[in-house]
Amino acid sequence: MTIKDCRPPQPRPCQPDPALAFLWACTLDVAVRKPGNVSLAAPGHDMQAEQFLASACVSAPPLFDAASAVGDRLEAAVRATRAAAGCNTNLGILLLCAPVVRAHETLCAPPGLSPAGLQAALGRVLAALDVADARAAYRAIAIANPGGLGTVSAQDVSAEPEVGLVAAMRLAADRDLIARQYASGYADVFALGLAAFAGPSCAAPGTPAEPLAQRVQRVYLAWLATHPDTHIMRKHGEATARAVSAEAAAWRTRLAAEPTAAAGEAFAAWDDALKARGLNPGTSADLTVCTLFIAALLEPALASVAADETHRKVLERCLLTSRVSPCPDPSAAHARSLPFPTPP
Repeated sequence: MTIKDCRPPQPRPCQPDPALAFLWACTLDVAVRKPGNVSLAAPGHDMQAEQFLASACVSAPPLFDAASAVGDRLEAAVRATRAAAGCNTNLGILLLCAPVVRAHETLCAPPGLSPAGLQAALGRVLAALDVADARAAYRAIAIANPGGLGTVSAQDVSAEPEVGLVAAMRLAADRDLIARQYASGYADVFALGLAAFAGPSCAAPGTPAEPLAQRVQRVYLAWLATHPDTHIMRKHGEATARAVSAEAAAWRTRLAAEPTAAAGEAFAAWDDALKARGLNPGTSADLTVCTLFIAALLEPALASVAADETHRKVLERCLLTSRVSPCPDPSAAHARSLPFPTPP
């Protein structure tokens, strides 16, 4: 199958909704406490959770505009985010998710989608990204204006790129974990991220389902413990980033034996301490969202699971305000059912 096989997709009944999967992942990002990141439980870094929720709602329509190229979707989504939130809340999320959205479209959302099939489609999408995509992505980065980028001698984001987007990302892959995903075909996401979300495979029969929040925290800590956060590294240096990774590794070990400790005072205190030091593991959060998005594409029933009542409500609100319908038949948008009962 080539990338053009499903552009535009032929009319068909709505398959599991990838926009729902995206909004589910983005709302989980703030519904679950991830130390150092903004959450509904604790703001930080001069930002509030509501800015992240607004960003998810307004960025979804351009991100799922199947008539647009990947770079154009990214630029439009960042512009919408900037207008709604007034700051950079989701550049990394959009950089990671835009090619995944396009890859899912090329597969026409078949039932029984496999990790290997999605990753192969993603590889084809990445290979097709061109200079126009790179230029749109560079404009998006300039609009978002993330902190700590610095300058480099080749294909710096302050100048117009002369190579395709993946080639530009390869130049940054050794210093930026998001760029590394472009260069590697998202190898880390499909290996480390999805494995962390799945968790141990040796649960005894009859064991209660693991709380969703614990799974999200396990993914986040897996990223932060094994890869020094490149957002922290850019702003505070490698030594600080590695120190935070060591703290995350200690918590990862503790939660493996005592998962409920993440609901305790010590975990919240670590969150507060990171924010007091101005340390935001933003790259780890972006990769967590991407992992959750892909997990929900592979297992659509996940997007009907809420972490708690607050998460259920904010996801409902995003679904009702984002006005996204990736279904090819416009009338199908009105028939799309929400995963939860709509409150009276």
